[in-house]
Amino acid sequence: MDDTARAFNTRILLPLLASIVAITPLAIDMYLPAMLVIASSLGADMPQVQLSLSIYLAGYALGMMLYGPLADQLGRRKLALFGLGGFALSSLLLAFSSDILQLWILRGAQAFTGAAATVVVPGIIRHIYQANTAKGMSYVSMIMMVAPLIAPSVGSAIMGLASWQWIFLTLASYAVVVMILAYFYLVEVPIYKSDKRGLHLFFDSYATVLTNRAALPDIASSMLVSFAFFCFLTSVSFIYLDYFAVSEQLFGVLFAFNVVALMLGNFLNTRLVPKVGSRKMLYYGLLLGLLSASALLVFSLMDLSLYYIVLSIAPLMMSLGVSAANADALILLEFEKNSGTATAVIGTLRFGSGALVGPLLALLHANNTVPFSAMMFAAVALTALVQYGRGQKCKDKDTARN
Repeated sequence: MDDTARAFNTRILLPLLASIVAITPLAIDMYLPAMLVIASSLGADMPQVQLSLSIYLAGYALGMMLYGPLADQLGRRKLALFGLGGFALSSLLLAFSSDILQLWILRGAQAFTGAAATVVVPGIIRHIYQANTAKGMSYVSMIMMVAPLIAPSVGSAIMGLASWQWIFLTLASYAVVVMILAYFYLVEVPIYKSDKRGLHLFFDSYATVLTNRAALPDIASSMLVSFAFFCFLTSVSFIYLDYFAVSEQLFGVLFAFNVVALMLGNFLNTRLVPKVGSRKMLYYGLLLGLLSASALLVFSLMDLSLYYIVLSIAPLMMSLGVSAANADALILLEFEKNSGTATAVIGTLRFGSGALVGPLLALLHANNTVPFSAMMFAAVALTALVQYGRGQKCKDKDTARN
């Protein structure tokens, strides 16, 4: 760990930052086992309750867009406290929803306010770790991955002991605890105030990020890697439960195996990135991704058994963890003064690309493993092409200078 990181109590701060980021996967995954019961309780049908998930993703993306520039101007700590407070309040009110419209509105509010808390995290990590930002991002991602690993099981356990309302009461309690810890332990990092206000501030902030040609290949890479991950997340229930007809218990084991592989990728990144740098680690991650995505696509085309698919997805998850952490770190290193806006761009493109997966799979009439395998392979291959193009431009510039 470098001297900058030593100035902070990272043993407390990193788990705290991971706990803040974890509100999103907890809010997404914890209520999934209760969807049928919620639909019955509110007099709605299943598609209406499922729509609340899309509303959450949309609210989160909009919140990221708004709060990114504000984080650069107002500071991270107060925005995180506001976001956690808003998330806790909306979660509490969700427990008292009496119809589907209230559920939709409050899910949107829950996501929109929660985005204020999560958007500040990468900027704090960047300030602490500087050139080793990818190491810090991987640490936080590795800890945060516990949330999607346990969230469905926690939701199921709550449903076994109490009503669905307690899922949202649990989320509210979690946010309050994290907010108290953030009040005492979350650090403030330097901000660089702009002389612009209102819409001029937002347009100027986003123009600064989106017109930075050096960062654009990494922004595109981050989006494509996220798209590949959402291909898996959107398809996993169909692939394991429907197509291969595994039991719910085995589904939990297989899903956990994939998440553990993702965590392992982040762990390896924390050990290797200080030695080789984020750019090389991104290349290594993409190489592993190309090999495993190719294997997954070939196994799918050959219609091989479940375990061929599982064993090819695991290294692909590892590669996505490594690639995402380093692409995001390389983006943040370009924007010391606009890290909040850069985070907002990453988050908006990430969730926006993820929202396209469902419609694309429907368009392809996915009834086996080939469509999702082909989409994951295409996303990783495009990422590799983007990085290859960036490398060629850098070589051309070096040649011109010499």
